[in-house]
Amino acid sequence: MKAVKNITIEKKTAERFQQFSRTHYKTHSEAIAGMLDFFFYNEISPKENFGPTGRRIENSLKKRINAVIAIMKNMEKNKATPTLAILESLMEAADPKNNNSNQKRDYEEDDTHPDFYK
Repeated sequence: MKAVKNITIEKKTAERFQQFSRTHYKTHSEAIAGMLDFFFYNEISPKENFGPTGRRIENSLKKRINAVIAIMKNMEKNKATPTLAILESLMEAADPKNNNSNQKRDYEEDDTHPDFYK
């Protein structure tokens, strides 16, 4: 049998520890040993602040992603659609099947254009 030593702990803290110990370890000694090993091997102090938690980082990333999505939607609406319309009109003008010879162009109606007198 291993030697046992008593430690005095506040009742509220002891109850929290017992609940933690039951869910993660077989015995209370293993729970304390596991906690001590965690802090020792990771070279951290239990009083250290690790910065933002995973939830906070996730929420800030979601906000940034939503902002990027909004920017992309705005670009699609205000930039891509007019550009697409311009490209489609150029393609229609260059298409030989749509070459209607009986349509007058703007400059053909204007007598100030040099080609008007030919």
